[in-house]
Amino acid sequence: MPDGALTLVVNLNEDRTRIYDRRDFDRCETFNGSLLVGPQTEFFVIDTAEQLSVAGIQFKPGGAFPFFDPPPDELQGLQVPLDALWGGFAGDFREKLLRAGTGQAAFEVIETALLARLQKPDRHPAVTYALGKFMNEPHVARVADVIDETGFSARRFIQLFREQAGLAPKVFCRVQRFQRALRRIVSGSEVEWAEVALEAGYFDQSHFIHDFRAFSGINPTAYRCAKPRHINHVPIPD
Repeated sequence: MPDGALTLVVNLNEDRTRIYDRRDFDRCETFNGSLLVGPQTEFFVIDTAEQLSVAGIQFKPGGAFPFFDPPPDELQGLQVPLDALWGGFAGDFREKLLRAGTGQAAFEVIETALLARLQKPDRHPAVTYALGKFMNEPHVARVADVIDETGFSARRFIQLFREQAGLAPKVFCRVQRFQRALRRIVSGSEVEWAEVALEAGYFDQSHFIHDFRAFSGINPTAYRCAKPRHINHVPIPD
């Protein structure tokens, strides 16, 4: 499921990763075992049986910006082999992870690699401020109000936010509302759909259902019945 962030995944079991067609599960695209998943606005499909041993990084929204070139907005909706971005360094990175004997050693390999690939300064303070507002207050923070608070023109802020966070501000806020709804659904509390929609920041229940299907491909009831072990990973029935 889309969450507004980038993810780096290294398959340690085999040096390949398959991403399946979301509309035809018999078709897939095969990549090598080290993959950067750009910010998504639709779900994508993997076979977890192929990922018996993996390592990786779930960046916070906007957190991948200093480590990769091109910027995150050019990776939107894509899955990109890591060697296309890091060249031969990507292969060395995977080999070092394969040799790491413990989880702690793997974390140290990842940290060293990120420090070595640090290419740009940290995010602009205006983007960091906006991310905090949009993530912590997705039901009340209006994009126009946050832009006014930064002092930038709307056009300049949207450009800056896209370049560093990967999505346009309004799309990012839609994803955060969706994520807020997912967390509410799996919280274990009794679910009243109108209440879930209101708490997540949707105008009404139909708006909630429309966005939910757009991001996940299923309706909220089907999602709840699937009983996901992780809010963004839903099993596909045989």
